Amino acid sequence: MHLFIFPSGNPQVQRVHSFQELISTPFGDGVNALCWERTLPGDFNEVVERLGTGEGIVGLDEEILAGLDLSPAGRTAADVMLQDLQRLRDHGLAPELNCIHGYPRDEEDNAVPTHVYSFHADSATTEADTWLCTYHGASSEGVANEEARRRSDIAEIRAELLALHGGKDDGDFQDYLSENCHDLHYIPLPHARPFTFGLGNLWRIAVDYPGSPVPPCIHRAPETLPGDPPRLLLIS
Repeated sequence: MHLFIFPSGNPQVQRVHSFQELISTPFGDGVNALCWERTLPGDFNEVVERLGTGEGIVGLDEEILAGLDLSPAGRTAADVMLQDLQRLRDHGLAPELNCIHGYPRDEEDNAVPTHVYSFHADSATTEADTWLCTYHGASSEGVANEEARRRSDIAEIRAELLALHGGKDDGDFQDYLSENCHDLHYIPLPHARPFTFGLGNLWRIAVDYPGSPVPPCIHRAPETLPGDPPRLLLIS
């Protein structure tokens, strides 16, 4: 699937020019994704190389980054990530910095994939946002809401889920979809133009919660194939 460079004419995405603007700009008028577009200094590839090989998701913190033997450019990259961590903490968030070699996948016979490689929306029970920044490796991807369809609304998939549920298409079935995150995953339409979040850009995207003024931002993690470089990802 061809990826377009952000924002690819998507009216749901709005650029901002500072962290303060990223924090203070409300979602509304169809905008459900805000991006502080940045070109960051430092050698993030060196940080990845010094971290060495691994698998799955490796959490990083100040102690780990401080213990790496880095050149000035590598140290600059590490400091940039730590500064972003502190920014979000100062805003009352609990961000994570990870080196991602790969995510777990669902069993192949699942009617609706619920892994992060599938286009999905995040959800919460109270007002919340998702924050993302990819520093190295393939970046997160998004797709406009009108260019995607909820998987559980597709007749064939819904019938398969109903068979798995063993019940009627009623309130209990809706609870089943919600409890298993089946109602949060989407498939792009044939004409969709998915876009990349890009490297170094700090994003704040809308989440599905009661009373949200906008629909959630549909996004996914990029496919990770053998031999691909690991990602450095900040998420909250």
